[in-house]
Amino acid sequence: MVYAIIRAGGRQEKVSVGDFVTLNRVAGEVGGTIELPALLLVDGDKLTTKAADLAKVKVTAEILEDLRGKKIVIQKYKNKTGYKKRQGHRQELTRIKITGIK
Repeated sequence: MVYAIIRAGGRQEKVSVGDFVTLNRVAGEVGGTIELPALLLVDGDKLTTKAADLAKVKVTAEILEDLRGKKIVIQKYKNKTGYKKRQGHRQELTRIKITGIK
């Protein structure tokens, strides 16, 4: 079994070929391909961690769609002062499909 640990969207993800991953928004068009940096590669019993060897590893992915996450509500309140503040946030996300680890 071949899998890799990649850095994408400010996080690390364990991926193998055919996996669908949702990341923070990455630059690129829907239907395009991107390359992600590998931090670790496992190929059966062989483990690759050296930076020089990982520079040769290519993890490619296809961008499936751009979407937005669930809305979170931020509320601040201070008792007896009349202070209250409400704010919302929706994270920009990208769904990708891993197409190759070479």
